[in-house]
Amino acid sequence: MSATPRETFNIIGHEAAEQPFRDALAHGRMHHAWLLSGPAGIGKATLAFRLARILLNATDPQNAAGRRVTAGTHADLLVIERKTDEKRGRLRGEIVADDVRPIQSFLRRTAAEGGWRVVIVDGAEFLNRHAANALLKLLEEPPPQTVLLLTTSSPGALLPTIRSRCRSLVLSPLSENDMRAVLAEQGYDAVEWPRLIAQAQGAPGRAEFLGRDRNGEMARLAQAWLGGAARDVTPSVADQVARQEDGFALLCDLLGKELSGRARALALQNKISLAAKAAAAFSELAALRRETERFNLDKAQAVEQAAAIVSKL
Repeated sequence: MSATPRETFNIIGHEAAEQPFRDALAHGRMHHAWLLSGPAGIGKATLAFRLARILLNATDPQNAAGRRVTAGTHADLLVIERKTDEKRGRLRGEIVADDVRPIQSFLRRTAAEGGWRVVIVDGAEFLNRHAANALLKLLEEPPPQTVLLLTTSSPGALLPTIRSRCRSLVLSPLSENDMRAVLAEQGYDAVEWPRLIAQAQGAPGRAEFLGRDRNGEMARLAQAWLGGAARDVTPSVADQVARQEDGFALLCDLLGKELSGRARALALQNKISLAAKAAAAFSELAALRRETERFNLDKAQAVEQAAAIVSKL
């Protein structure tokens, strides 16, 4: 298991995304809000904590400030993210206004260590309307010596007025060499590297996520579905997938990668109608996953719905 974003001091890759932030700080032109965007698992939260550590002089794991960031006790750092639904034991589908409200009191205080105050909003696409409007007010009138770092996998889901008030940092997929370094650091056997590098598409978090399918069961199931077996999925099979940790998400991820690749390949062959069907299935599957995770819907039913989407190909 790799370190969490909060626990990570050194990150592999993303130097190009980090450099504009460092330049702004070095030249006294620090913008008050930054939007870090990129695919899920690319390292947005990890980079956000890295940038926060730079501002808070907390990049050294041996100094007190560095340890306080890791422990979640640094007085000048506030993190807003989806909270756990205690009844369901999983993340809530939204960031609500009550989650954002602590930012106001945090920013009214003087910086405890006399420097910057930093707010990380991790997963800004999950802000509901009330939370987004509350955050927008803060972005419109930012206090001095304050930086907000927003992360999102879906920039288009944010209010245009929020996007327009942020400087954009777009994270690119890691190179194959960087991915090897990440997998080595995470302790994966070198035998697994080719599969994970091919499937992860340059996203370290995705590689770790896909690494949970160590026996390749979900990968085989995805291939079987795309070969026609999706038409024969029974409720018991759906329940079996749903009961596995992240089973539904893993299956959707693997199916999505294959469908997007199929759509591109068919388009290049000028098989436009077939390419359109594959692209439509990809979009429908992505929407199903978003809705299921956002509203904590029944995973077994979602697996059956995913099978129905794929069976239309």
